Amino acid sequence: MGKINILDKHVAELIAAGEVVERPSSVIKELVENSIDAGATAVTVEIKNGGVTFMRVADNGSGILREDIRPAFVRHATSKVRVEDDLDAISTLGFRGEALASVSSVSHLELITKAREEEIGTRYLIEGGEEISLNDAGCPDGTTFIIRDLFYNVPARMKFLKTDMAEGNAVSNVIDKIALSHPEIALTYIRDQKQVLHTSGDGKLLSAIYAVYGREFARSLLPVDYTLGGIRVSGYISQPEKARPNRNMQNFFINNRYVISKTAMAAISEACKGSVMIGKFPCCVLNIELSYNAVDVNVHPTKLEVRFVNERPVFDAVYHAVKTALQNGEQRVEVTANKPSVRVNPFELAQKVFRERDEQSAPAAPAVKKQPLKDDSDELLRLLDEPVKEEKPAIDPQKLSVSDSAPTVADRYKAYIETKRTDPQPAPEVQIPDDVEQDQEPAVVSAPAPEQPADPTPLIETDDNSYRYIGEAFKTYIIIEKNPRELLLIDKHAAHERIIYEKLKKEKGSGYSQLLLTPITVTLNKLDYTSVISDFEVFSEAGFDIDDFGNGTIIIRSAPQYLSLEDIESSVIEMAGYLSENKKEIRSEKMDWIYHNVSCRAAIKGGNTSTPEELIALARQVEDEDVRHCPHGRPVCVVVKKREIERWFGRV
Repeated sequence: MGKINILDKHVAELIAAGEVVERPSSVIKELVENSIDAGATAVTVEIKNGGVTFMRVADNGSGILREDIRPAFVRHATSKVRVEDDLDAISTLGFRGEALASVSSVSHLELITKAREEEIGTRYLIEGGEEISLNDAGCPDGTTFIIRDLFYNVPARMKFLKTDMAEGNAVSNVIDKIALSHPEIALTYIRDQKQVLHTSGDGKLLSAIYAVYGREFARSLLPVDYTLGGIRVSGYISQPEKARPNRNMQNFFINNRYVISKTAMAAISEACKGSVMIGKFPCCVLNIELSYNAVDVNVHPTKLEVRFVNERPVFDAVYHAVKTALQNGEQRVEVTANKPSVRVNPFELAQKVFRERDEQSAPAAPAVKKQPLKDDSDELLRLLDEPVKEEKPAIDPQKLSVSDSAPTVADRYKAYIETKRTDPQPAPEVQIPDDVEQDQEPAVVSAPAPEQPADPTPLIETDDNSYRYIGEAFKTYIIIEKNPRELLLIDKHAAHERIIYEKLKKEKGSGYSQLLLTPITVTLNKLDYTSVISDFEVFSEAGFDIDDFGNGTIIIRSAPQYLSLEDIESSVIEMAGYLSENKKEIRSEKMDWIYHNVSCRAAIKGGNTSTPEELIALARQVEDEDVRHCPHGRPVCVVVKKREIERWFGRV
């Protein structure tokens, strides 16, 4: 008897479904792409329990004819490809004809649809690939898919699904990409009966970016619009100072299809050289429009990878587009000769408010002649009492420039003081006592002796006073004379980094956390966001107090005291990216990497100016704690023997 079996239809469909349907987000991606191909202008997505128990995708597209419903659920049935040549220029998001068959084989699926040319709609039920019913239904034009109990008949796949939160965030990540790729579609996303995303569908990419990533992210962007060799690159890129420590916020679209393109990544990195700090990457939302026959999207089942017929034109177009956007963004703002702005003096404003209040409450009194001014404070009060005259700036027709505006109270008071200095009043006569001789020489008051400068080479206190601070070389290396026979060269960054690392590791960050006066909000992509909110304890051990702020945003309430304020956000972003990419690492390895990250950012930087006192204290710690290597393995201290130096100069 032969050993080769021909699988029945149901088993074959279950195997094939695994290539298309990996998790709930895969189902949502396929169904929403079908809605877009159907010409929908409004799409609603709803999930419950991460999409495992319930998913709904409704659109106002063209709908499905009743006679096409059954064939639509047959494998390799599609309306988007007819002949072999159609594969050379695919213009639709879907084209394989596998999605509906795969989804229906591993779930309870309900379809409600009505084509525009039909008078009544249709309700179709199919479970595990088997048809249950097909009936009339009253519904508007468009299509609604309802999927329940995903993988109910494939327990092996069900047990590999992650938590509801992780699966829900994966769906959110897919929705974000679709919203950015099609700003002309009004997209509504409901998660566990709560609306978490809504785009206006006005066709403006910036509106979609605002809805997905928030106001602060949208305000940091520079517009990109460039065409080269028939390839158009449009969208937005972040300002150089807003670059992030990873590429997770870089979004690339090929003909409005989200893809992962190493060619575009390399082009952006090359274009940002000299503008963006080394080790950081700009955020972007870029759509690359080119001929459909110049790109192959039929490479991977998820359609995230593409191949170009010629990568060089794509690289050049992205490079010049980004370079041009950065150059335009760096232009200085031109100053125009508009009406000068009036600065508000708080003291003047307070005086005015009190004066108006007194005038309204006090009864009218006869006019009293003002007394002569006694001192400078009276002059200031008089000037404050005068009404502020707002004069239009005078324009010199010869120079076409704006002259100085009307003098403010501060200007007039300053002029008054200068007048007193240049035209002083005669000094009053001084009465000299009779017992003092007028021709006596005045006493000479000697100036205090200047303080002596501190010893430029202070000692590092030890039992035998054998260490002496010499100085610092290249603002990086501390030079210490150790006894009469050795010189120590200490890398201040490496030494400080190791000291902070050991403290964080010993105390697990708890003793070195500081509450922030103003909490910091950080926007992440949904995958990084999931990694953070599912492992708050990792950040807590590192000295961070982080909470979920909702919809891809976290809020930082406290951070390690060693970190400067400007390093807190980038440090958390880098940690989130690391946790997202290294989910399988054991906890101790994750914590070790995080301690490395915090200590490296918090340590004194090579090239920064340090005081001798700081360097002496650091050198003393290196000797007391016997610090030898930084957390990355680089040496902290190098010993140079006196005999070796004498050999250099030919003394021995």
